[in-house]
Amino acid sequence: MVKIAIFASGSGTNFDNIMKKIASGALKHIEVTGLYTDKPDASCVALAREHQVEVYAYEPKHYASKKAFEAAICQQLKQDQVEWIVLAGFMRLIGETLLQAYENRILNIHPSLLPKYKGKHAVEQALNSGETMTGTTVHFVDAGMDTGKVIAQRQCPIYPDDCVSELEQRIKTLEYELYPEVIQKIIQ
Repeated sequence: MVKIAIFASGSGTNFDNIMKKIASGALKHIEVTGLYTDKPDASCVALAREHQVEVYAYEPKHYASKKAFEAAICQQLKQDQVEWIVLAGFMRLIGETLLQAYENRILNIHPSLLPKYKGKHAVEQALNSGETMTGTTVHFVDAGMDTGKVIAQRQCPIYPDDCVSELEQRIKTLEYELYPEVIQKIIQ
């Protein structure tokens, strides 16, 4: 079994999907040691409890620096013998402390075809761009915002009458297929 930690800040839909894939046997030889969040009231916390996954909440405001914040997280990751970190809607840039501890062992999924539309409002940017295609990207995490080496991408159309929520759902459908496939391939 490969031990992974999942980091999330919001709804937790990708976390939930990964847990369901593990439970169904579609994602094999993966053990999720915990859900790490910077938002103790986020919906992902309730999902973690439903899946009986330990929740580790670390609020940056309780630490003197980003380095101290990440050092506390690293201590727990080491205690749990975590081998990989999987970001699933974690809305915070990973810093040097975690990057050094988990070099080339942090994955992220982003709702655009990187290198286009980095950051928080990628779906809106794609929708307002006039383009007819967008999608999702799984990549390794580096010190930049959505700048790490691309591992895999999937595309979907942008329709002229799309609204943000419709396009987000189309992209999420791709993410729910792609992310577990990449996790299985890369981590095994």
